Amino acid sequence: MNIQNIEAFVYINHYGSFNKAADVLFLTQPTVTARIQSLERELDCRLFDRLGKQIDLTEKGRQFLPYAQQILQTYQKGKLHLHSKKAVAQVLRIGSTVSVSNYLMPELLVRLNQKYPNIKFKLTTAPTDEIARMLNAKEIELAFVRKLIHPSFQSYPFYEDPIRLYVYQDHPLAGQGRASIRELRNENLVFFECGSLDWLRIHRVFESLDMPPHIVYHVDNAETAKKLVLGRAGICFLPGLSVREEVEQGRLVPVDIIETAGISLQSSLISLRGENADYLTALLDLGMQLQH
Repeated sequence: MNIQNIEAFVYINHYGSFNKAADVLFLTQPTVTARIQSLERELDCRLFDRLGKQIDLTEKGRQFLPYAQQILQTYQKGKLHLHSKKAVAQVLRIGSTVSVSNYLMPELLVRLNQKYPNIKFKLTTAPTDEIARMLNAKEIELAFVRKLIHPSFQSYPFYEDPIRLYVYQDHPLAGQGRASIRELRNENLVFFECGSLDWLRIHRVFESLDMPPHIVYHVDNAETAKKLVLGRAGICFLPGLSVREEVEQGRLVPVDIIETAGISLQSSLISLRGENADYLTALLDLGMQLQH
C-alpha cells in the first residue's frame, strides 16, 4: 500500500478539502484525486462522498481513518527519527490555541517533562494568526493550531476531537443516546464555535432543516458553553475533550446526532521546516497515545 495515498486520505479528511490538502502537500488537486482513487481501488471501497464542494467520509472511510492515521504517524515518526539530533535547547517554547491549551497541554507538558527532564517549557496561548507570526519569527519552536497552510511550516495532523451533542443528565434525550437533528427543533441550543471549518459543517446541517434551530446563546468559549448546559440553559455541540471530566462524572451525557456523525475538531502540530525533529517525533508519539 502506497504511503502517499494514505497521506492524501488523512490530509483531505483533516483539511476538509481536496484543494487544501493539495496545497499543504505541495501537489496539484488532480494528483491528490488520483491518489485517493488508487487507494479506493486497493481497498475496494469508496472513502469519500462528494456533494459539490462538500466532502464527507463514507462509513468505510470512517472505519479506515484511525488505521490510516496510525500508519501515517508511525511513518512520520520514523522519518523524523532518522534526522533527529540530540536536543540542546534548555527551554522549549510552545504556542497553542486556547482549546488545545486548556484540554491537551496539561497532559502533554507532563509527559514531555518525563521524556525531557532537563528541559524547561514555556507555553504561549494565542490565536492562530499570532502563533504563526511567532513561529515565523522564531519566538517559539513548535505550535498546536487549527488547520493552517504556510510554505515555511511543516504540518502534521495531531489530534481529532469528535464533536457531539451534550445534554444535562436528566434531559429527555439523555436516555436515547442517539437522535436526529430534527428532534432538536424545539430545544434551546447553546452554540459554541471557534471559527473553524468544522463548525461550518454543523451550520450546514442546521440549514437543511425546514425550521431554524432555536439558538438562544452564541458563545465563543467552550467553558462558557459547558457551564450553560450544566446550568440547564440549553444543550450544545461540543468537542469531547472539553467535557471529558463531566461525562465521566455523569453530569453531561453525549447524544449521537445522525447527521453530524464524523465531524470533529482537528488540531495540527506545526514547526519551521527542517527543525525540531526530535521534539516532533516525541509529540507525534504522544498524540497517538492520547488518541487511543
